[in-house]
Amino acid sequence: MKLSEYVGYDATGLASLVSAGEVTPVELTRLAREAHDDVNSRVNAVIEFYEDAETVAAADVGLFNGVPFLRKDIGATEAGRLQENGSRLFKGYRPETDSYFFRRAREAGLRTVGRTTTPELGSSGMSQSILNGITGNPWDLTRSAGGSSAGSAAAVASGITPIAHGNDGGGSIRVPASWCGLVGLNPSRGRVSGGPNNQDASFGISREFVVCRTVRDMGAALDVFSGPHPGDPFIIIQPDRPYVEQLAQPTGKLTVGVARTKWGAVDVDPEVTRVLETTAILLEEMGHLVRDMEPPYHYADYARILLGRGILGAPSLEEAARALGREINVDTLEPINFKVHELCRNAQPYDARHLLEDLRKMRFLVGESIQAFDILLTPTMPIVAPQHGGIYCTTNPTISAEEYLEADAALYQYLGVFNVTGHPSVSLPLAQSADGLPIGIQIVGRFGDEATLVRVARDLEEAGPWSHRRPRIQAASS
Repeated sequence: MKLSEYVGYDATGLASLVSAGEVTPVELTRLAREAHDDVNSRVNAVIEFYEDAETVAAADVGLFNGVPFLRKDIGATEAGRLQENGSRLFKGYRPETDSYFFRRAREAGLRTVGRTTTPELGSSGMSQSILNGITGNPWDLTRSAGGSSAGSAAAVASGITPIAHGNDGGGSIRVPASWCGLVGLNPSRGRVSGGPNNQDASFGISREFVVCRTVRDMGAALDVFSGPHPGDPFIIIQPDRPYVEQLAQPTGKLTVGVARTKWGAVDVDPEVTRVLETTAILLEEMGHLVRDMEPPYHYADYARILLGRGILGAPSLEEAARALGREINVDTLEPINFKVHELCRNAQPYDARHLLEDLRKMRFLVGESIQAFDILLTPTMPIVAPQHGGIYCTTNPTISAEEYLEADAALYQYLGVFNVTGHPSVSLPLAQSADGLPIGIQIVGRFGDEATLVRVARDLEEAGPWSHRRPRIQAASS
């Protein structure tokens, strides 16, 4: 197989070739390395391509039989591998725990061949850090790839691997999926276990999953990574059939709530609005009942939750620093993260009941607001990928912690709310701007109902295929 052929397949397609004996897992790993060598110096998506990549453990069976995979450098862990969280504070850190997520990846045949960039501590939706530099968007290197699953999205978009690990605590899968032209699902709370040591992470707000190119890969990944483990705090309703089988099931008639108004202080770009309207019309033509919906929450309430999470998390960061024999200061944390940490540390003591009540209240109010709808249709992001830098980057020394938290809540206005409520939500690459930049649209399902999202996403992919769209920077394209 040539590199130009490799980049044209999704993960399901490559696995089928392995099963048919047309290519071997080792050959796929070598092609991933070749793709990395071709584009990574320009995109800066992969921090480390493992020297032993051709011999890493993985079952040569399963839904992803031998497909190369990449790990985001924060979240789910591989025991003994570097995990530096995009931060100088954690430089050289190697966790001892092997996460259930990567155990399942290996059992399904995914071969993890390296790790990808993330903004420091995964705390930004942009794609740069002092430790690892700027990750460029393969569609336009001057633009952000989105975060915090920045490197994973840029690696998949540029063809290094067809699928990669990500996690989402406020949009960190869906932002880069939207800006890099990928499929990015944030599963329901409890769908993917965070075990053995991080179940229901951050009060159920953060979830592990993947970024990929196609809906069928999303469905296959749900089958691979879904399911409870001992110690999980609750067991979510399980699907009645494998998610890949949902691809052949009828969707039925749905009631669709459309977010035609902004949910935060940032105005929605007219080009994004155009795509939202086009998608709403398409769903109506498919037979669904489409209705307007009002903003289900106020973004200032989400900003307060962000602050509460930071206050409760500050002692944990200090404990981690002590365990590494380091101090938290301007040499170990980026300007905004250091300011936010100082703000949160100085807010101690803090009664956790305040945060729990804010979370409960948002879940209740949003749940009541959207209960009439089977799915919601929103922009993923109100804007297309911006230029690097600015007030949304944690490397920016010119703004205060309070200004940063407020700006964060305003920009990711359609995303973090569903981390709080636990609803599954997927960004689909449904269109492009006049400048050729991807525009993602978000579909939100009922809690625990990824099956409906798989079917609706399939319908939209069939109605407006996106696989033919390729970024300017892709392996074997130069």
